[in-house]
Amino acid sequence: MGIHRYDVYRSPNIGIFLKANDNFLFIPKGFADSKAEKLESFLKVKCVRASIAYSRLLGPLAVMNNKGMLVPRITEDYEVQELRRATDMNVERAQLKITALGNLIVANDKAALASPIIPKEALRQMQDVLGVPVEQMNIDGYHQVGALVVSTNQGAAVHPKTSEHEIDRIKENLQVDVEAATVNGGVPFVTSGVVANSKSIVVGTLTTGPELIMLSRAFKI
Repeated sequence: MGIHRYDVYRSPNIGIFLKANDNFLFIPKGFADSKAEKLESFLKVKCVRASIAYSRLLGPLAVMNNKGMLVPRITEDYEVQELRRATDMNVERAQLKITALGNLIVANDKAALASPIIPKEALRQMQDVLGVPVEQMNIDGYHQVGALVVSTNQGAAVHPKTSEHEIDRIKENLQVDVEAATVNGGVPFVTSGVVANSKSIVVGTLTTGPELIMLSRAFKI
């Protein structure tokens, strides 16, 4: 276990390009082997090269836990099949016009939190694919809960202006301790600069010492 600073494509916004659970790290196609091996050693997982709707922006487009993965409906058939073959995970297209699922939903193996703009009828599919109950909420007036919360089965980090009441709701639903944090020198949208699982954390290289302490506390690393 540990916390590691790393950049992807010379960017500290690593959460835009990568998506992880306790078994796999999804990386863009064409990603350098040496960098993939480094990330595998950090997170103790197998790297899977993937694209979603021809895009390498895997973080904002997908939501997953260890049980399943939802991708936007614009994902190509062959991309879904590649994800299924590589992981044996339950991978499905979301029955939504919305594409940035990763910005709107956060999940661990206990529950998921979703943006209130997602239609109620779409929540059933989320529950079925991710295998967890889904609760809708705003955080600090934002509906993009997936951009504001990073969660594993060990803990969660949230936007620094999240209220105590909202933190209590997040704790109650995700069933983990929650800490307010920033990343990459003060960025409050923590998902943009954090890739985490229950074993380890990778953050952007602009993340400061105090931020590393906050994130270590949040994820019990």
